[in-house]
Amino acid sequence: MHRSLAVLLCALLSSCASDPYDETREWSVDKIYSEAKSELDAGNYGKAVKLFDKLEARFPYSHYATQAQLDTAYAHWKDSEPELALADCDRFIKLHPNHPNVDYAYYLKGRVNFNEDLGLLGWLANKDLTERDPRAARDAFDAFKELVRLFPKSKYAADARARMRYLANALALHEVQVAEYYFRRGAYVAAVNRAQTVLTTAPQSPAVERALSVLVSAYDAMGLRELRDAMQRTLRANFPGNPLSRGDEKKAAR
Repeated sequence: MHRSLAVLLCALLSSCASDPYDETREWSVDKIYSEAKSELDAGNYGKAVKLFDKLEARFPYSHYATQAQLDTAYAHWKDSEPELALADCDRFIKLHPNHPNVDYAYYLKGRVNFNEDLGLLGWLANKDLTERDPRAARDAFDAFKELVRLFPKSKYAADARARMRYLANALALHEVQVAEYYFRRGAYVAAVNRAQTVLTTAPQSPAVERALSVLVSAYDAMGLRELRDAMQRTLRANFPGNPLSRGDEKKAAR
């Protein structure tokens, strides 16, 4: 009997030791949120997330719980956890499509992806551009586009539009560099397809001149004289200083 009692006492003590005291268990919802925000503002993102999780678990129907979901997304982003941040944003949008702050969820989703591939400039330094994946940049563009479409008067809309312009130009530059890559390797059809993508998706981009140059050079290399001449006329009308606009096909896309 004594041995059994000793075993029981050891088990109880072990259980107590493995169950540390939780100082937040008596806190009100206001107190938890206030402390979580303080940790967030101080840059202690891991601690903030833990407190937001406690708040949502204990007070799931409070207005603080809904706000905590957005704050958690922000904390994950700042803590270099983009996948978790994106999942948080998608969850918020799905659960609260009519929430007054849902525009911020779209904006944050765009910002997470935007920062993920800046990164965008990393494409330009990569030798084999066909191996680069601009998916994050496209996802960022789509999130900002959805924000502007759904909430054109949102306080985040102006910044979203500016970032969309940047992303459109960056993606167009990526496309034209891939087109030039294909041209240099004699893959003329692939080069044409990528260059045409620039013309159709980003006709105001600074990359348009290079895209037209690729088309003139690729059509010439394939012996498609009529298409070459048509592209050359377009190039001449818009960029008269370009060497290819004067018929110098030897100065092909580099």
